[in-house]
Amino acid sequence: MARAREITGIVPEARFGEAAASAVATRAEEVFEFADRVLDTGDIEGLHAMRVATRRLRAALEVYAPAFPRKAHAAALAEVKALAGDLGVRRDLDVAIKTLGEIESGFHTADRPGVEHLIEALAKRQSAANELIAARLTEIERNELQARLRDLSEMARGSRRPAE
Repeated sequence: MARAREITGIVPEARFGEAAASAVATRAEEVFEFADRVLDTGDIEGLHAMRVATRRLRAALEVYAPAFPRKAHAAALAEVKALAGDLGVRRDLDVAIKTLGEIESGFHTADRPGVEHLIEALAKRQSAANELIAARLTEIERNELQARLRDLSEMARGSRRPAE
């Protein structure tokens, strides 16, 4: 899993809005960095890294909420939470499939077909979860979440006036 990037703008002398802007900008970059790997069920670490990144972004948005215009902040936070939820569903399935695959050889021979059947059923649910994630990412792109998060950061810095 990717380590969290250092947020350079959070220093004792920074204004609250400047710290908020730096935190959200850095955490948003981390989220979108994994978008091209998130649907790959052969490499589940891309999804895991994106899920962790969404949790970090969510935390930054919640901690620094007073620095942002309320409506724009609420909309962005809701989208981040929805993405995190979808990623969480897929992650649970990834972990279950991986774990069953690792312990399958320890089962009695007569039980292995049942375990294989369970893995197949979980893989179908994993595929369905991927379809939800793909749709969510399309929606996020259409709604320009990444650009809106950059705009929120700029507003917190005071370099851009809120639209509300």
